[in-house]
This record gives sequence, C-alpha cells and structure tokens, in this order.
Amino acid sequence: MIDLTGRVAIVTGSGGGLGRSHALLFARRGARVVVNDLGAGAEAVVREISDAGGVARSARGSITDATFVQHMVDTTLEAWGRVDILVNNAGILRDKSFAKMSLEDFRLVIDVHLMGAAICTKAVWEPMRAQGYGRIVMTTSSSGLYGNFGQANYAAAKMGLVGLMQTLALEGAKYGIRVNCIAPTAATQMMQDILPDAQLAMLQPEQVSPAVLALVSEHAPTRAIICAGAGAFELAHITLTQGIHLPGQPPSAENLLAQWGELADRQGELVPDQGFDQSRHELTKAGLVFTQQK
Repeated sequence: MIDLTGRVAIVTGSGGGLGRSHALLFARRGARVVVNDLGAGAEAVVREISDAGGVARSARGSITDATFVQHMVDTTLEAWGRVDILVNNAGILRDKSFAKMSLEDFRLVIDVHLMGAAICTKAVWEPMRAQGYGRIVMTTSSSGLYGNFGQANYAAAKMGLVGLMQTLALEGAKYGIRVNCIAPTAATQMMQDILPDAQLAMLQPEQVSPAVLALVSEHAPTRAIICAGAGAFELAHITLTQGIHLPGQPPSAENLLAQWGELADRQGELVPDQGFDQSRHELTKAGLVFTQQK
C-alpha cells in the first residue's frame, strides 16, 4: 500500500475537479496537503480533509504570480519543514480555431499551464534538491500529444509541459527527484460542453487520481507519460523511427519524399533517452561515431 505519511504535497488548482480528487486521495494516504486555488474552493477542500482527520492548509492565489508562489512554498516549509510532492494541475481553456483565436488568449493559456507549472516547479526545486527527494507531476493532455481542433493554445502549452518534464527528469535524477506527466480524461468543469452527460458520468476525476498517486509514491517511475480515464490507463511515448540515410551533400528533398514510406516505417522505432540520441542515431546511419564533447 502506498503510504504518504510524513510527506508534504502541493496541488495546484485543487479547489475542485481533478485537483480536489488528487488532494483528497493524498490526504487519505497520510500526506499533509497544500490546497491551491484562486477561489473559495480551496478552503472547502481543506475543510473536507480536516473533517476526515487529515491535515491541510489553503493557499489562494494565481500560479502565474511568482511572488505568491514563492510565498506559498516558503510558508509551507516554515510550517511543515519540507515539500515532497508538487502536482501542477491548475489550468484554463480558451478554445477557438486558430484563425479566430486572439494572441491574448494564446498567451494566457501558455502563461497559466506552462509558465505556471514552471514557476511552481522552480519554487520547490531547490528544497527538493537539498532534501534529496521530490516527486513532480505535470498535467499534460492528449490535445498536446495528438492535437485537437480548436485548441492550438492549449495543445502548445500541454506539449510544452512534456518537454519540461523530459529535461527536469534528467536534471533531477541524481537528487532523487522524479518527474512525470499525467494526461487525464475526466469530467471536470472544462469538459462540460465537450462530451454528452452519459460519457461524462464515466469520467469521474477519482478514476484518474490513482495514477497520480502512483507517480508521487516512493517507488514512482520517472519520465513517464501516463494517460488515464474511466479506469483505463495507457503509456504514451515520443518515438524515433529507424528512418533512412540519403547520399549527397546536401541530400535531395525529392529523394526524401520518394522514400517517405520507408522513413515513416515504425518497425523497430526507438524511444530516445535524451535529445542527443537523435544525433547519435543519425551519425551512426551516416557511418560515423557520435562523440559528445564534455
């Protein structure tokens, strides 16, 4: 059984929906929880946790405000001495086709999802490094992984979180910090106008939170993208095909298109350990030995 006794968790956007579900589950497993949200839902969730015998405190404010976020983390450290878990869950939607989308709405969604997560992660990063332990979960989306009509801003932000996770998992490994992504499908307020009621009833946030609990546990993986919804779970990967090597200096674009089928063949595709693996793969096909300079 996963036991979070002694752990301290911050869950952003946890005044309702997915974040509330995560916070309640963490508290039931023994964690002390900081419930962050913009509205009064934060205090309501704290009361739920307290009434059930758990320990929680609220932090009302925007994750895009670096001063507020730093204060949230500092007061948590003062009160409880550590921060072990951060779940970057807070988010908004401003859906429109790209042709009709204002740059203001594009920037706002990027600021909340991507910059908000970066601000919160930056605030907990040094305390986690110092204590030699940390669990960070980014909330990505199938919109970012695979695209969705009318969500260019949201998709860009959510895929940005995957890139952030990939690099932070590498940088945090030697400090005991594990970083992962959750791509949830849940009947939250943001989904109300997207799916019919019968399907929404199958997509309760509580069906997703067990995956997040696994990602913040002592034995969590790192650099995983877990998709979850309706009690189903999958892993998503960013892969590299074996591809082709074309002669010529430079190679011919016409030859590239002519061999597109071979280029796109997914048999034997790779999951690179780091970005440099693309260079290694390409140079090897060119008959060269990849040597990374120190």
